[in-house]
Amino acid sequence: MTLAWHTLIDYHDCDSARLTDPGGLRTVLLEAISAAGGTYVTDVFHQFSPHGLSGVVVIAESHVAIHTWPEHRFAAVDIFSCSPSLDQEAVIVRLGAWLGAEWRRIDPRERGLHVHRAPTDCGKKDG
Repeated sequence: MTLAWHTLIDYHDCDSARLTDPGGLRTVLLEAISAAGGTYVTDVFHQFSPHGLSGVVVIAESHVAIHTWPEHRFAAVDIFSCSPSLDQEAVIVRLGAWLGAEWRRIDPRERGLHVHRAPTDCGKKDG
């Protein structure tokens, strides 16, 4: 049994200006997560000097994180979900299109293999 799905995405030859736009990046991530069936919990974004930014969107299903290197026109993204209903491909496609990525590498992983999984509330927001 798989406990979670973790997808690593490398986006190459991106639009450098978009890699330094925390507001735009936050907006596109929230829209992509919503379209993927994710449940927003909270987020944090930090812009570094002189380059790049990092952001994490916590969702009830786990998280989406991004780290950018505009000087290399590169972004690294992690999508981690304990819910098979989260459409990770929707996030991958929308984010890549917004970043203007010329190409991408996707490395999907199953996490927690061989862990006994009891019924869970994964994907349900507290409160």
